[in-house]
Amino acid sequence: MGGTVTLKRLIFPTAFVCFVVTFSMVCASQPDSHGETPPADAGKSLQLLKEGNRRFLEEKSVHPDTGLARLTQTATEGQHPFATILACSDSRVPLELLFDQGFGDLFCVRVAGNICSDDEMGSIEYGVEHLGTPLLVVLGHTKCGAVTAAVKHDHAEGHIQTLIRQIGPAVERAQKANPESSEDELVGVTVKENVFLAVETLLKQSDSIREAVREKKLVIIAAIYDISNGQVEWLGEHPDQEKLCQHETAPKVQAVPVLKTPANRPFRGRIFKN
Repeated sequence: MGGTVTLKRLIFPTAFVCFVVTFSMVCASQPDSHGETPPADAGKSLQLLKEGNRRFLEEKSVHPDTGLARLTQTATEGQHPFATILACSDSRVPLELLFDQGFGDLFCVRVAGNICSDDEMGSIEYGVEHLGTPLLVVLGHTKCGAVTAAVKHDHAEGHIQTLIRQIGPAVERAQKANPESSEDELVGVTVKENVFLAVETLLKQSDSIREAVREKKLVIIAAIYDISNGQVEWLGEHPDQEKLCQHETAPKVQAVPVLKTPANRPFRGRIFKN
């Protein structure tokens, strides 16, 4: 009986030590997606995303940069993502999971229908200008609810109407190119058209993004995520990117500084001069 107790006392501590050592080795073997600094090259950034999605598809995700040490690092040293991604808010499109990335790796801009209006453009400009991401991915996805609503003219209330209207030009292009297609078939085509529409809008309306592409500081890639199998289809750059980069936006009206009213309430307005 005494020998059995002694044996248990030896086995349990030994097993625990082995577990700790093994766990430490496994954790140490989990690679960071890009190390301490992000890659300055868009090609390397794109390769990280492709490799991450491949691991995800093969159910071999390593979940890099997801520990508390990484969380603490980004909190104290700041964020240094290697890619900006404009994607849909759909809960079936978790970007860090499908690209197998972690804290501080991706600067994500998400909105239903992955549209590109002023707020999204401002966020993208922040990621490119201030965080220095060399790659921007505009990611649509199959069976997108916002795109489906736009194609089928579903009833929408409130601000959802405004959002869906922005997908309208993509629907028109899809219908023009595929006049014989059914509504269900048009949804898939419109998803792609909508991705390229977002890229087009961005290049036409954002001076800084357009300039970054011109100067080869930024690469914009369109892609589609299939929610049924987890695979990302890479569509490449906008086919008319060179032409779009020649676009010049109209001069903006200069905003007037905030003024104070007699009641000491801030007044925000614009003064137009002849």
